[in-house]
Amino acid sequence: MSTDIDDRSWSGRARQWVLRKLPPEKLLPSTQPAYVRSWVYVFGMGAIASLVFVILSGIVLSLAGPAWYHVSAVGHFVNSVHLWSVELFFFTMVVHLWAKFWMAAWRGPRALTWVTGAIAFFVSIAAAFTGYLLQTNFDSQWIAFEAKDALNAVGIGAWFNVANLGQMLMWHIVLLPLGVGAIVALHVLLVRAHGVVPPIDTPDAPIQVTEEAR
Repeated sequence: MSTDIDDRSWSGRARQWVLRKLPPEKLLPSTQPAYVRSWVYVFGMGAIASLVFVILSGIVLSLAGPAWYHVSAVGHFVNSVHLWSVELFFFTMVVHLWAKFWMAAWRGPRALTWVTGAIAFFVSIAAAFTGYLLQTNFDSQWIAFEAKDALNAVGIGAWFNVANLGQMLMWHIVLLPLGVGAIVALHVLLVRAHGVVPPIDTPDAPIQVTEEAR
């Protein structure tokens, strides 16, 4: 098959679009602007690293279930790792989110980058909420039945039933993690495509710093 025919296929057109929007030098850059050397971006990477620990510890917890992580010493440890990974994830994400807000991170073509970051925050809140419902203790029962009336009042209790442990389990271990992971991945790709936002008083084409210099 010739190159022309290949380029007219859907896969060829898709490849050209991806390479045009996200060439290799943007996807895996070897240099970064000087202003990237900032704690603001450290908190962003901290959020991603925390999310990895949240997912890995959650996978381990799902293998044996509540009867294991409520009784076993190892289960207690993994459950604690999961909890504190979530706490660190929210802390670093909120710091990064507010810092980018005050930096006006939506400037230039980066509006969607900012929007995906904000959406990831709100979806993560829902994921954390369903996690509290899966403690299978009196705390989780209290949280569920206090939240039930609020969700019914806004009209979503019929399809998001917090008193249904099985439904909340599926939301917590399947739907919401997939949502958070997909949005965070899209956010990172948009950062790679459009670059990190420069400080307000910095030109949009700053001096590049090599990996060795950093």
